[in-house]
Amino acid sequence: MSTSTAIGMVSESLRNLLVGEMTLTPAPNVTVLAPDESGGGSRRVNLFLYKAQENASLKNMDWQAKRGDSSQLVPPPLSLNLFYLMTPYAPNDPQSGNSAAHEILGEAMRVFYENPIITEEYLVEGLLNAQHQVKIMLNTLDLEELSRVWNTFTQPFRLSVLYEVSVVQIDMLTESERAMAARVRTIGIPDIRAPYNPPVVNTLSPVSGPAGTTLTFSGKNLSGWRAYITLMRNTIVDGVEITGDSFDVTLAGDLEVGFHEIRVDVSHLFRMTFFFEVTP
Repeated sequence: MSTSTAIGMVSESLRNLLVGEMTLTPAPNVTVLAPDESGGGSRRVNLFLYKAQENASLKNMDWQAKRGDSSQLVPPPLSLNLFYLMTPYAPNDPQSGNSAAHEILGEAMRVFYENPIITEEYLVEGLLNAQHQVKIMLNTLDLEELSRVWNTFTQPFRLSVLYEVSVVQIDMLTESERAMAARVRTIGIPDIRAPYNPPVVNTLSPVSGPAGTTLTFSGKNLSGWRAYITLMRNTIVDGVEITGDSFDVTLAGDLEVGFHEIRVDVSHLFRMTFFFEVTP
């Protein structure tokens, strides 16, 4: 809802709903008058807006981005609950008295009960793009409030029921808008990459041989890094710089026959365990 005429649009939409859904024959008129105003015929149901109250749950909404223009901020709309007095009118029957009016009231209440939300079919055009649905609720009968309403009229009290309709929103004028602060200056995908190609040792050659054999460790991205090697947890290479994608290590000549565990560490970035068999 965008204009101050939204309240009138809701009243008109309620009338459309009653006219379209009531099934009495002949169909009663539906009017939107004060209870003591004449017009609309003697057989009718009347809606009278007697109170408009700010919606408590939507009262403290924050500023929002304008629909259709996200660069503008708009203040929260004025959100209202509307209170209507529904009153039936019909000529009294000599035998049954006000029963004809009671029939009209019951039919009108049925329509509002079966249609708690006004559908697009009956909404005035200005409400079709409303942010919130227009809901109809039977209000608890407050005899004191009802009597205060009727005491303001020149006509005597008539049977009536109270309805609460919510929510009706009225937007502020465009002069109240303000530009949204520019918080994001650059939009893009960050450049993420590894600062280096990590070293990797893939193979040990040979995997067996006599004591004193020269071992060759091969891999990729090894040049420039340092090698740390232990044999059965004893250090045999301590931080020697690697100059290519392979490097050699010569075993001691007094190793015992059998399998020996060799752990390779390249600049504490890569670790690998191999097994070498010392043969007779």
